[in-house]
Order: sequence, then structure tokens, then C-alpha cells
Amino acid sequence: QVQLVESGGGLVQAGGSLRLSCAASGRTFSTIAMGWFRQAPGKEREFLAAIPRSGGNTYYADSVKGRFTISRDNAKNTVYLQMNSLKPEDTAVYYCAATSSYYYTTGAAYDSWGQGTQVTVSS
Repeated sequence: QVQLVESGGGLVQAGGSLRLSCAASGRTFSTIAMGWFRQAPGKEREFLAAIPRSGGNTYYADSVKGRFTISRDNAKNTVYLQMNSLKPEDTAVYYCAATSSYYYTTGAAYDSWGQGTQVTVSS
């Protein structure tokens, strides 16, 4: 099982930017694909972005495409989510997750989760 710790959340004004980080341990980082999810109060968890082991073909949900960028640094065992042009509707708890599955663009494939970091976007 891989352990994941997110950081970088906070309060930002609409139109601003934040970069979330997720540090992984307990497993060779280059053998796992990584994803970012979010959950707002009263809503279902939303699968936002994913990046494969090698950092090649990334996936984005339509709601964040063009605004968010997922990346990874295998030397630092860390995955990032750069969030630009933030909107109040982006307010949520953001989670990183890991999977050893080939199907990294499928949200249900993820089986290791961080504790989450709160992102609040004010209007």
C-alpha cells in the first residue's frame, strides 16, 4: 500500500492559482499511476486528472481541462496539480490517489488515497 500526503491547499480569490502537491511513500513511485479527485459538500467525488507512470498521456475532466495541469517528478516521489483561473465552484477537498492498474484514466481504478487538502475559492 502506498501512503499519500497532500499539501498546498488554501484560500484564493477567483481567477487566482494554487499548486497542490502529493508526496508518495511505501512503493516505488515510478510503478504507480497518479490521479487527483475532489469532493465538494453534498456532491459526489469527481475525478479530475490522471498521469501514468512515465508521465506521458495525461487525462483531464472537462470541468478542469485547460485550467488544471497534472505533472509528476519521479525523482521526488511527488505529483502536482497546478490550478489556474480558479472559480468558486472549484471549492472542494482535493485528494490525490494512486493505482497500479493499467486503466489509470478510470476513477474506479484508484485504491490508495491521501487525507485531502481544502481549496476554497472566494468570489
